Amino acid sequence: MLKRQYDNDFKLNTVKLVVEEGKVASQVARDLGITSKMHYGWIAQYKDDPKHPFVGSGHLKPEAQAARDLERENRELREENKILKKALRIVSPDRK
Repeated sequence: MLKRQYDNDFKLNTVKLVVEEGKVASQVARDLGITSKMHYGWIAQYKDDPKHPFVGSGHLKPEAQAARDLERENRELREENKILKKALRIVSPDRK
């Protein structure tokens, strides 16, 4: 069975029908041909974080992306530091 993927705009529009227009979630899901369980999940994600409700597929929330970038930078700087220490030992054998 092929799993259908829905873009963020579609999800947001279906959620807004319920949250802002007061439509019944199960009826909206039925009308659009999606499962109620899926639609209720989208609504929960939206209520949890309205600014960035549907992250996934390799995308992260801005805070998580910033943390990941800092971790990567820290790892790279540690590696560069190790290389520089080794180079210093080669150039100055009397230093430790």
